[in-house]
Amino acid sequence: MATKRDYYEVLGVPRDADDNTIKKAYRKLALENHPDRRPDDPEAEERFKEAAEAYEVLRDAEKRRLYDSYGHDGVRGSGFQGFRSYDDIFAHFGDVFGFGDVLGDLFGGGRRRDPNRPRRGEDLSTQIAIEFREAARGCSKEIEVERVIDCKACEASGCAPGSRPETCPTCRGTGQASMSRGPFLMTTTCPTCQGRGRRITKPCEECRGAGRVRQHETLKVEIPAGIESGMQLRLTGKGGTGVRGGPPGDLYVGIGVHDDPVFSRGAEHLLIELDVPFVQCALGGEVQVPTLDEPTTLKVPAGTQAGAVFRVEGQGLARLRGRGRGDLVVRVRIPVPTKLSSKEKALLKDLAAEEGLAVGSGKRGLVDRIRENLNG
Repeated sequence: MATKRDYYEVLGVPRDADDNTIKKAYRKLALENHPDRRPDDPEAEERFKEAAEAYEVLRDAEKRRLYDSYGHDGVRGSGFQGFRSYDDIFAHFGDVFGFGDVLGDLFGGGRRRDPNRPRRGEDLSTQIAIEFREAARGCSKEIEVERVIDCKACEASGCAPGSRPETCPTCRGTGQASMSRGPFLMTTTCPTCQGRGRRITKPCEECRGAGRVRQHETLKVEIPAGIESGMQLRLTGKGGTGVRGGPPGDLYVGIGVHDDPVFSRGAEHLLIELDVPFVQCALGGEVQVPTLDEPTTLKVPAGTQAGAVFRVEGQGLARLRGRGRGDLVVRVRIPVPTKLSSKEKALLKDLAAEEGLAVGSGKRGLVDRIRENLNG
């Protein structure tokens, strides 16, 4: 796969360029690489699409922020997939720049958008929030979306039952209207039928002649184990219905994951801080460690210090890109007791005497020493 060029480099603008500078740079490149101006240049279309992709990202404040922060990967994560062809670009920017008519007039009209061509449905996006352990194990969720679909009442024709579209009287079905401007004959999209070549005189009551309606729909989303907050899932074909036989768009589902009171994560690893009593750290022993499933036993060697890290293999999170699971990473904390029984105090005083330490009120006692040594 070829490496994408920097979008600012593509347009030839500095990274702090304002919107007007970016727009002018794009228009210049689009004019230079328009298909009717360079019909014999096989690389013109790629330059044209590259410029359009750069402009689409840099003109949008949120996409530009993602690009500036994370590069091309950040933009892909937002759901933007680039452009597939000249027609995609004309459909996206034609109303802004007048490419559908103005550039066709300038360069001979050899490539003009067909308003009756099949068009891909719109992409949709939504967000859902899940619990940490749902993300760890994987889960199914139902989401509500509003999609544009073909009108069933008129079978997407836009016409009332028993009626049919009529040929546009202005353009006589061509979709184009001509007008004279001095010595020039200008051809533009027909204002009566918007280039369709026909008009609906008796519109469907359900869709009001659009041939499409909005519908609320419940969809089931399968969320894979190990997904992270900020990731997106793409449900292919679950966006808006295509127009005139075009393919449907996609639905992008952004995932947010709540924090967990016990675990945190580092990539595919689960992280936990575990309190281990001083006596077990000093003498060694076994402690129970919580996992996503049943608790497991961890052996703590004698002389374990605060901050020591142990790994329990295979008790982490599922790897999204690969097999198996990560590890459970355990960091030891040694709590210092704040309330002691008489027997515990006596034992600690005996230990202090054995080590020649001064303890008690007004002096730097053993408990203070332990607190400093273990958690300092």
